[in-house]
Amino acid sequence: MMRILVTGGMGFIGSNFIHYLMEKDSAYEIINVDALTYAANIRNTAALENKRRYRFVKGDIRNRQLIDQLMNSQIDCIVNFAAESHVDRSITDPSIFLETNILGTQVLLEAVKHNRHIRLIQISTDEVYGSTEHEFTEESLLKPSSPYSASKASADLLVQSYAHTYGIDAAIVRCTNNFGPHQYPEKLVPLTILRGLKNESIPLYGSGQQEREWIYVGDFCRAIELVMLQKGKSTVYNIGSGIRVKNVDMIRCILDEIGRSYNLITPVADRLGHDFRYAVNHSKISKDLGWQPAYTFEAALKSTIKWYSDNPKWWGEMS
Repeated sequence: MMRILVTGGMGFIGSNFIHYLMEKDSAYEIINVDALTYAANIRNTAALENKRRYRFVKGDIRNRQLIDQLMNSQIDCIVNFAAESHVDRSITDPSIFLETNILGTQVLLEAVKHNRHIRLIQISTDEVYGSTEHEFTEESLLKPSSPYSASKASADLLVQSYAHTYGIDAAIVRCTNNFGPHQYPEKLVPLTILRGLKNESIPLYGSGQQEREWIYVGDFCRAIELVMLQKGKSTVYNIGSGIRVKNVDMIRCILDEIGRSYNLITPVADRLGHDFRYAVNHSKISKDLGWQPAYTFEAALKSTIKWYSDNPKWWGEMS
């Protein structure tokens, strides 16, 4: 049995990853550390509270003493989801993004440096590359455009420097835009679903022609597990789907599915420094680990919309 320390496990992707691992019978034991900031929801893992292989610890990854204490629990791997992740909030107030995303990551790196048997998986983002007309590979230059993406790029460079200088076992996964259950309502997909269900206006930045590559969170969780199990391989993997959709078209897809009018779409001033297009080449993980997306875009989006429709108590507390 592997003992995994998941940081930020009450958030969107972190909680989905924990549920994914816990369905693997007795293969994993999970310790979930989360500071329970605004985007976290303790309901996301409520079904696991009495499971023998799961434990929740409220805490901040910047707390070196706490992280050092957890290292006494015979941790085999750390998967670091803990991050401030909303671009708009980073533009308004970058400071917490630097503290959590950079300094918090450095605390984890120090813990791994002193516990060399531990593998670290750094959950990053395709936004570290900036905008592109083509596809980013793992060798592409980092050109972050927002304080958020700059903080994630800085964390990535820290991870790579520790792997090079101290020889720690660490890998970085850079994923495209995720969607699925438990995502905080400020993000485009849940915001559109929830406002659409309530017949409220849906903000659209600028022209809405910005293009994103979308992946279902379940596919990303499976990719993370594969990378996690590659003990001793310190590398970077892009995780993508090849499904690229303009923001306005994503909103229209959701409105079509829930039977609402496009008249709900309300153009607003564009985001400062808004990247126009994200696209990654994920052939490296496909070649190395045999990973490919399993969910179709249409089926995953329908499933996501159904989850939000069926769980008004969850999103009523979050929105």
